[in-house]
Amino acid sequence: MSEQDQGDRGAPQGGGSAPVPMTNLPPAVLALGGLLVAIHIAKTLVLDSNASTFLYTWFGFIPDRLTNPDLVPGGALPLVWTVVTHALLHGDWMHLFFNVAWLAVFGTPVTRRYGIGGFAILGLAGAIAGAAGFAVFNTVFGAILIGASGAISGYMGAAMRFVFQPVQVAVHPETGERIVLGRKLASLREVIQNRRALAFSGIWIAINLAVGLASLFSEGGGYIAWQAHLAGFAAGFVLVPLLERRPRPSAQ
Repeated sequence: MSEQDQGDRGAPQGGGSAPVPMTNLPPAVLALGGLLVAIHIAKTLVLDSNASTFLYTWFGFIPDRLTNPDLVPGGALPLVWTVVTHALLHGDWMHLFFNVAWLAVFGTPVTRRYGIGGFAILGLAGAIAGAAGFAVFNTVFGAILIGASGAISGYMGAAMRFVFQPVQVAVHPETGERIVLGRKLASLREVIQNRRALAFSGIWIAINLAVGLASLFSEGGGYIAWQAHLAGFAAGFVLVPLLERRPRPSAQ
């Protein structure tokens, strides 16, 4: 069903051995991670502080463009692309490192299940939902949203619907052969009933809510876009059933 399946079929005939891949990550995940790293390297090595500010202003997501467009360079027009391009920018190497790491963890199972198309759809949905959530709940004037957290949270929300579910096995009606079907996409009720899925999701949501509560009593310093995280997660969780197109025989 995936690239992994090919590794169980042995080496190709002719005496040669199959090449060992450097990583088990899907190409789409590697490509996106590489793009994020490349953009940050270019920004770090090429741009000075003024140019970086210009980059964030024109490609980061600024909620004030919705409420006070006359106070932001370019007005409301950059909203057309910044709902997505904000996910390509990062503030520092630590910010980038954590996002790329979580991309590998949750983008991988999503890509293997839904392919490049599903990976792209959920990433875009998470980024856009993250921007929307940030706009609705952000109260800081002049705030700029950057980072792939919303998109990656979309992958996380989608993955919560299947990564903790048991593997289904069916029996071929004619041969009696046992067929591994993979993991079922769980309903909301099934996610809640699954202790691991519920614990992981609950702890992650609680941490983000705690960050949001703490931000109400803090002034200045760094700012974690917890709104984008939760909105992206919700988008992935809700939208992933639309990508389920594979017929699944009844498990035995």
